[in-house]
Amino acid sequence: MSGRVTTSALALLAAAALAIGTTGTAAAAVPTNTAAVAKTGPISVAYVEVNNNSMVNVGKYTLAKGGGNVFDIGVIFAANINYDTTKKSAYLYFNPNVQRTLDNAATEIRPLQAKGIKVMLSILGNHQGAGFANFPSQAAASAFAKQLSDAVGKYGLDGIDFDDEYAEYGNNGTGQPNASSFVYLVTALRNYMPNKLISLYNIGPAASRLSYGGVNVGPKFNYAWNPYYGTWGVPSISLPKSGLSPAAIEIGATATSTATSLAQRTVSEGYGVYLTYNLDATDRHTYISSFTNALYGSAAVYNK
Repeated sequence: MSGRVTTSALALLAAAALAIGTTGTAAAAVPTNTAAVAKTGPISVAYVEVNNNSMVNVGKYTLAKGGGNVFDIGVIFAANINYDTTKKSAYLYFNPNVQRTLDNAATEIRPLQAKGIKVMLSILGNHQGAGFANFPSQAAASAFAKQLSDAVGKYGLDGIDFDDEYAEYGNNGTGQPNASSFVYLVTALRNYMPNKLISLYNIGPAASRLSYGGVNVGPKFNYAWNPYYGTWGVPSISLPKSGLSPAAIEIGATATSTATSLAQRTVSEGYGVYLTYNLDATDRHTYISSFTNALYGSAAVYNK
């Protein structure tokens, strides 16, 4: 199991579906001073469960040697793909904690971007039958892609991450996964945001449906990563090694020896990404050093 925590319970608390015309914090300009201190080695990614933790934790770790950021990408986990049973269509939903993170972009997101850290929004199923793999038409897939692109623009984000878990295809009379849906979705999203990041958490029906009608959307992604923490698994997608993370760890839960060995293998086999999940507010520099020493030849420093 991937170890992800579903957000369906929070769906009962409030309906915070994205509506571009609604009240909220407009996207401030992304800082232009986004040149991070250079470091050599793979990029590191940190998923943050914003139901419990702040995105600012991503920016608290630097390398003892050179001062570069430990993490290059922070992922807000997670918004949802929900299903409107009246309109019979999928829509983008933010639980109250995700909405708060986005509304407070000035303190939660911009400081990371000012350090050169990219901030992405992960999209996750929510037990309602809507998923990336069962859009009934190209138009429906494109409409949801537009919602994603609008969210990136509105909140000044750097991209979208797809995580095809917890959709429970078939609920609410929705269809089962089909061959065209995810290809249409990713193609439309890439067209809407040609210069933003798109990543794949390599799990679920969508991850095995990357080609349709002569179109392979693998190259439309920037990154793809193994979803099983504490293991090594190369995503089956048409991307160079520089865009792949076969290693995946859960911070504090995966053994330090495993975190180290996976980092060593990432470097020795020439892969360009190292994935971590569940960064919290605790000072984790000792644990994080178990992989930064292998990735970058430097311990990690925690900066309060």
